[in-house]
Amino acid sequence: MGKKLHYSQAQCVRSAGKLMQNTGMLKPHARVGIAVSGGVDSFVLLKVMQLRRQITPFPFEIMAIHINAGFDPLCHAPLAAWLEKENIPYHAEVTEHGLLAHSEENRTKSPCYYCAFLRRKRLFELCREHNLSHLAFGHNADDLVSTFLLNLVQTGRIDGMSMCEPFFGGLLTVIRPLAMVEKQHIIKAAKLWELPIFSNPCPSANTTKRTDLLVKLDEFCKESQNGRRNVYQGIIRWQLQKHLLKPEEQLDLSSFIAERQAKSKRQKEERALRETEENE
Repeated sequence: MGKKLHYSQAQCVRSAGKLMQNTGMLKPHARVGIAVSGGVDSFVLLKVMQLRRQITPFPFEIMAIHINAGFDPLCHAPLAAWLEKENIPYHAEVTEHGLLAHSEENRTKSPCYYCAFLRRKRLFELCREHNLSHLAFGHNADDLVSTFLLNLVQTGRIDGMSMCEPFFGGLLTVIRPLAMVEKQHIIKAAKLWELPIFSNPCPSANTTKRTDLLVKLDEFCKESQNGRRNVYQGIIRWQLQKHLLKPEEQLDLSSFIAERQAKSKRQKEERALRETEENE
């Protein structure tokens, strides 16, 4: 891999390798499409997968995929130049996904939700067109934690973000190799690798509930020396164990809680009915 890696760079490369090994993300001759927005997470993922190809004990291919949302049709030029210099195959196209998400056409969903839906749909189509077996996203540990907490707060469900999940009957597998890496290491690694990160021209960038939730988590944990780390490690460990277990062995806590609530409601209704009959 050339010169010795800095701690943050090594964290990205080693954590991705550990997760890939523990979950069996890739198999020999896998064809991996890497969704690259141009932001720090997906760009570091691209670099990490480039390095993992050199040390993984079996061959696999990578291909970068960039979906331009349409706010600035030329903003991905630095990405294209870097990919050509690194001799990495890629597909880049300009769409109107972002413009449509912020238009009158989208009246019921948030712009971020609708844009992500359109982007994901197109990514799946491109994976099929290019005969890719895997689609990799740059979600990190911060995303893992915020998803878990959002599901808990907004829906009452104990659920997270899958690290490795088959789609379309196993024809495509979605993977998140950086799911155990904290954002702070990714930012440092990107600077050390001198990756040409470019800004997101979307008007809704950095205004998500995920960002607000993580800020509140930091405030909550600031008086505890290891509070934030404990939260992160606990949720990461839970998500990893959940993935490693067979589906029939997984405890569906959401269903369990719902059943308990329904049972409690029935008991209250039966108690009220008996009291009514006794009073009569």
